[in-house]
Amino acid sequence: MHRGRYFEDFHVGDTVETAGITVSESQMLDFAAMYDPQPFHVDALAAMESPFGGIIASGFQTLSLTFRLVCDTGLLSGTGLGSGGGDTLRWHRPVFPGDTLRVSLEVIEVRPSKSKADCGNVRIKYTTINQANETVMSVIFHHLIRRREPDTTMV
Repeated sequence: MHRGRYFEDFHVGDTVETAGITVSESQMLDFAAMYDPQPFHVDALAAMESPFGGIIASGFQTLSLTFRLVCDTGLLSGTGLGSGGGDTLRWHRPVFPGDTLRVSLEVIEVRPSKSKADCGNVRIKYTTINQANETVMSVIFHHLIRRREPDTTMV
């Protein structure tokens, strides 16, 4: 199994690109029926009359797919210890059936944990992009990442 990057392996400015995933209308309908049943996500006729002109993916599905693509890179595999949350979540453009999404990651902050010797904090900007190279979503996540060796200078 691929091991993710340790805290010491992250540097401000590092970038990672994920593979892509194409989202089908049936996937959108299934997700929305379960988690976000707004008319423009689940009803083709209502969606046609919406500002979007058709079915679109739930933003929460876009967020979930984004994180799935990040997990598939192996970047956090075995070293990611969770997240304290995200900042500045924005849905810039709708995701339509047949769109192919990929994620561009950029490390924007790396700082040792003040309370845990065995990990550090890494802030990563996620930018989700469609096949036309348009940004559809962005968010900054705060990841807790395992250190290769605990910080022995902590008192």
